[in-house]
Amino acid sequence: MRETKVNKRAKFSIFERMTATSKFSAKRSKPNYFFSILGVALVLFILGILGWIAINAGKLEQYFKENIQVHAFIRENTPQKDIDSLKSYIDAQPYTRKSEFISKDMAKQLFIKDGNDWSKVIDGNPLHASIDFYVRSPYLNHDSLQTISTDLQQHLIVQDVTYPKAVVDQLNDNVRKAELILLVIVVCLSLVTIILIFTTIKLAMFSNRFLIKTMQMVGATRNFIARPFDLRAVVNGLISSGLAIAAITALIVWAEQAVPDLKALRDNMLLLGLFAALVFIGVSITFISTHRAVVRYLKMKLDDLY
Repeated sequence: MRETKVNKRAKFSIFERMTATSKFSAKRSKPNYFFSILGVALVLFILGILGWIAINAGKLEQYFKENIQVHAFIRENTPQKDIDSLKSYIDAQPYTRKSEFISKDMAKQLFIKDGNDWSKVIDGNPLHASIDFYVRSPYLNHDSLQTISTDLQQHLIVQDVTYPKAVVDQLNDNVRKAELILLVIVVCLSLVTIILIFTTIKLAMFSNRFLIKTMQMVGATRNFIARPFDLRAVVNGLISSGLAIAAITALIVWAEQAVPDLKALRDNMLLLGLFAALVFIGVSITFISTHRAVVRYLKMKLDDLY
């Protein structure tokens, strides 16, 4: 009987100690939430900057690809109506970004403008008229360009179709290398981001471990205990992503003021997609890591909490 009273008294003493500890930890949880929000925001900021760089790299790649010119040279003495018909055909193709007819006189003026003047050596104009057009970036590869060339040469008025093959090869090689490097960086940084966020949330939840265990000992269910922490995690994730988005927006505005050419690369839809992805990552990872931490402390024995 006496041993039973001693055991009850010991259990009550442990319960009192846990209650006092949980109250103390609850008071200290607010600073931890602050630092966890700040830590997650910094990680999302770095991830967002990398995403912005990737978007600009993609737009820059598209810009270079879509400024490579293809020349469809026209045979001599071709009627203008046939030339106009061919130009309309080229404009109607899905690969054409824009096209322009270059007459023999215009070709000569462009040639002279580049510092070449043969008028003292050769009489007449040996250059051919042409339809110069720019292809869209998905078609800037040898297979597509060869198909385009074969198709255009079926027209009787087309003498030849040329494009800078060496430039296309070098550009595609550089793009593949840059995409591979960027992919490796994104994957590595994403893994680091997930690990850092999980670690930050785990440290933030450490001070609440006694509060979680106390609620379990008084009979609260797992869902009842986890719900307020999960809701808090969602709010913290929204705050962290909001801070990261605000900092990224400020940096983009500053960068575009310092380098005005960056404004030409801006794609608002892709930026909105990036910001939505940051919100999703911030909320989902914060929620998952918080819920896992709560369940982990619920499964731990009392002595393991100390």
